[in-house]
Amino acid sequence: MKSIEVKGTARTIAERSSDQSRAIKAIRKNNGVPCVIYGGGENIHFTVTVDSLRNLVYTPHIYIVDLDIDGKKLNAILKDIQFHPVKDTILHVDFYQIDESKPIEIDVPVQLEGLAEGVKAGGKLTLQMRKLKVKAFFNVIPEKLVVNVAHLGLGKTVKVGELSYDGLTLLNTKESVVCAVKLTRAARGLAAAGK
Repeated sequence: MKSIEVKGTARTIAERSSDQSRAIKAIRKNNGVPCVIYGGGENIHFTVTVDSLRNLVYTPHIYIVDLDIDGKKLNAILKDIQFHPVKDTILHVDFYQIDESKPIEIDVPVQLEGLAEGVKAGGKLTLQMRKLKVKAFFNVIPEKLVVNVAHLGLGKTVKVGELSYDGLTLLNTKESVVCAVKLTRAARGLAAAGK
């Protein structure tokens, strides 16, 4: 997996919720995003700039995040992002600290490979799950999960239960369809003409 550096500034949490919400509003007004990292014993609350998150959030890739919080270096993964329901701005980000001795759960992008038999016969290949949730040690997690679809005929699917990758446990339901070759009108016409 690629890594990306994000610099942050530690922040303290006010005891009264009214003071806390006032502080968070001030952070957001100054182009900041309140964040928290957990998984390493005690949670660390910090602030980053919106710009420092751009390459991490608006990308199809997954990254190990090299966090630098006031000089303290931590390795983490992006766990959750909250967006404003109307403006679509980033409101809050959760990071999870990586422990080399424990597996982590992360969504990994799916990439289809090959020309499906069903597409040659006039069908349409559709990717129904853009990411799969995996559990593994961070150093064996690939940047993408490649699914070969060359064998896939008309009306056929690839389900999560049919896939396996070394060192990874797939956490999605085994019956979930990852990709399918759907019958199109053109394919139905070819099938009817062939009868």
